Amino acid sequence: MASRFVDRAVIYVAAGDGGNGCASVHREKFKPLGGPDGGNGGNGGDVVLVVDPGVHTLLDFHFRPHARGGNGKQGQGGHRSGAAGESLELRVPDGTVVLDTDGEVLADLTGAGTRFVAARGGRGGLGNAALASRARRAPGFALLGEPGEERDLVLELRSVADVGLLGFPSAGKSSLISVLSAAKPKIADYPFTTLVPNLGVVSAGDVVFTMADVPGLIPGASQGKGLGLDFLRHIERCAVLVHVVDCATYEPGRDPVSDVDALEDELSRYTPALGGDLASRPRVVVLNKLDVPDAAELAELVRPEFEARGLRVFEISTVTHKGLRELTYALGEIVESYRATQPPPTPTKVVVTPKAVDDGGFTVEPDPEEEGGFIVRGAKPERWIRQTNFANDEAVGFLADRLNRLGVEDELAKSGAEPGCSVTIAGVTFDWEPSTPGVAGKLAGRGTDPRLERSDRITAAERKEARRLRREGTADEEDAVVEGGVAVEDSDE
Repeated sequence: MASRFVDRAVIYVAAGDGGNGCASVHREKFKPLGGPDGGNGGNGGDVVLVVDPGVHTLLDFHFRPHARGGNGKQGQGGHRSGAAGESLELRVPDGTVVLDTDGEVLADLTGAGTRFVAARGGRGGLGNAALASRARRAPGFALLGEPGEERDLVLELRSVADVGLLGFPSAGKSSLISVLSAAKPKIADYPFTTLVPNLGVVSAGDVVFTMADVPGLIPGASQGKGLGLDFLRHIERCAVLVHVVDCATYEPGRDPVSDVDALEDELSRYTPALGGDLASRPRVVVLNKLDVPDAAELAELVRPEFEARGLRVFEISTVTHKGLRELTYALGEIVESYRATQPPPTPTKVVVTPKAVDDGGFTVEPDPEEEGGFIVRGAKPERWIRQTNFANDEAVGFLADRLNRLGVEDELAKSGAEPGCSVTIAGVTFDWEPSTPGVAGKLAGRGTDPRLERSDRITAAERKEARRLRREGTADEEDAVVEGGVAVEDSDE
């Protein structure tokens, strides 16, 4: 039967996109000049990881590795803002570590209710009501919503256990945890019976601690041999490491001392991702299976050598329960001493922090792919590009004003940019033409900007002027022509 335990998963998270702002003008009978009333777009929903004590594996992410937050709704007229997208909460086990694809630890999620925003939703675009100013009394455009964050993450479960049981396959770790706790792991007389870590709760008087049974380790585990590499992470949080030694093994070339030395070598080669050094953790040696006569004799021979190394040694039998009480209370004392050195746990609380203001800095550098071109990099310029509707001339003019106020044009001029050269921001390339200060306050019709090249298409104002001339009879329909964007009478005189 296949194991249902999954302690590592690669997921793709995508937050919701922000809704677009609305460009609307209030129209109501007997209320002229109603002004702009376009609402803002709603923010996109976040993707949040939340620790849930009722979840014990990452199995759900193995079958559903994609997660996406809800998109924000578009703003509407009448100052109605769009609804925010629904955030998506993903339940993860206690002890989940979040890493990026480069292996950098982003979050260590311990404690019920701990939250981590894996992907932030995009901000909604402003409507034209929010963009109105002295220069633009009735903007004919709105800002687009920003796309949400998206990225790949690696989730790894590192068990939150106080005691970690280490040993070769079939050393008796599963049997030990089964008699000390209520855990019921699979127990059999063949190697690698344990394929997944088992957790048990052990009571030693007033001290209650958790114990993890790590699948059998073999030489080379830290390089990927056997099952060790996948499960060594489960001992990173342990307060004490217990070497469970099989004193009744008949395998050639093995003895209790060499077994412990081999496992210690693997521990020294393994680098915990959460930091710290496993070599500094307390050690206990448990000589197991003393119900076998030959095992008891071997334990008497090797005990002095372990004690000479400063290790506490316990002789036990999981069959007869010999030595289990002494071992349990000794582990409880070590765990209690370790807890006393740790800072007191703090209850999970919600911390409200203001959002960081975008860095106003930017850089201008030559474009390596185009001679005479430049690339502008920076949080604000790139965000403004994503917010701009390039099908609207007035929106493009507003973008030019924002870049000018930020100092992008001055920096381009200092870098040697010439009018007409290509400038790329956030993947969008422009033919740079320096702006004329003050022109923004002398805009023409809504949705237009006189600084931009006029289209050959006849505008609404030109059609209106042509109709007026026809009604007055000063021009025939076929004699009306467009010169310079204005309809005038064609006369031979």
